[in-house]
Amino acid sequence: MNSKDKKEILHALPHVGQRMVRSAVGVLCCVLVYYLRGCEGTPFYSALAVLWCIQPYTGSTSTMAIQRSVGTLVGAAFGFVTLLLQVNLFGTENEYMRYILTPIMIIPIIYITLLIKKRNASYFSCVVFLSITMVHITDSNPYVFVLSRVTDTFIGIILGVIINSFHLPRDKQRDTLMVARLDDALNHHKENLTPYSKVELNRIVDDGARLTLATMRTPASLIKPMEGVHLKLPIIVMDGAALYDFSTNTFLHVYILSRETTDLLCKKAEELGLHCFVNTLADNSLVIYYNELKNEAEKSIYSELSRSPYRNYMKRQFSPQDMVIYVMCIDLTEKIERFRRSLEDSGLDKKLKILCYPSTDYAGYSYIKIYNKNASCEHMVQYLLEDEKLDKLCMIGSSEASDVRTDGTDLDVIVKALKNTYEPVKLPFLNKKTD
Repeated sequence: MNSKDKKEILHALPHVGQRMVRSAVGVLCCVLVYYLRGCEGTPFYSALAVLWCIQPYTGSTSTMAIQRSVGTLVGAAFGFVTLLLQVNLFGTENEYMRYILTPIMIIPIIYITLLIKKRNASYFSCVVFLSITMVHITDSNPYVFVLSRVTDTFIGIILGVIINSFHLPRDKQRDTLMVARLDDALNHHKENLTPYSKVELNRIVDDGARLTLATMRTPASLIKPMEGVHLKLPIIVMDGAALYDFSTNTFLHVYILSRETTDLLCKKAEELGLHCFVNTLADNSLVIYYNELKNEAEKSIYSELSRSPYRNYMKRQFSPQDMVIYVMCIDLTEKIERFRRSLEDSGLDKKLKILCYPSTDYAGYSYIKIYNKNASCEHMVQYLLEDEKLDKLCMIGSSEASDVRTDGTDLDVIVKALKNTYEPVKLPFLNKKTD
């Protein structure tokens, strides 16, 4: 097994994250409280409650704590009433009446949770109720268990809220625009972001981090990888040719190629036996014009991408009213190199932005992408800085020009760098400067 395969396996394994650690600490605290209470109660119920309240997001903890609290109180109340009826009317030894009365009481329990608009608490109410009426009704003093169950649960809820709310003091960089380059990582891992990456990205964005992403990809290529990520700032797509806002599904700012330039590029490509995909913007939708596909790489790309509902492929000449964002060709490397040299010989490389790079999916093939000269990540970053009224910038990626350099092929490493950049730990003994 080579190092690349090992890295792939390690990447697929889940990380030991904060939620796991906090859950373990929470259960430990439940046990400690149990001993501090003189071994009163049952730490099992406290541990269940604390595990339920330890959530990826602090806001979710409050919601879960309320659900558990309401469910416990409703279930305990109905359990107490059922105990009174069973003991005073039928006796605790009358098993038949117990098993008739218990299912009947489920109906008002669920009804009450719906009435008070706590639908998600229904399950917990029923669990608490059943533990009282079906497991502990024959105890010497079942009423004590009702009180103990409520107490243990609220101990777990309180501990869960405290533990999940605890954070080391951090210096939040809310006045800094953070730009993460994700191309290498997205090319290396074609699946979605890991759960760790999504949770951490959402947490810092919801906390106020001014974060954007920069990629060579189109917005359609990012919909699946970024699914579930709370992106608030527009992202830089198509290598700086456009800014795209996922919240409104709109292109906010684009650099385009003129009709004359596009016609000239397509003509030169055709003379060398190349076929062009012309990527345009029409009514705020990405439309890709193409002609007869000439090689297996083109056919494979078309077969895979044309099925996406976010891309529109049209087999015809592009319309005059369409805004051309870039022209792309993929073919054997030697043919792409000839095309690049012909553009340089004609001086077009001084007027346009030309990118050539080998394909990682099709051996022996290379891409060439041609943009407006001003299409660049730097220009879009400046646009965002001015639009967001920010004057601090931090570029995060694998290039030497990055302010924070990372392993560009590992999404989790990039996300950790974003998190540490946004909220470095602020402790006097760590931040103390030495002479």
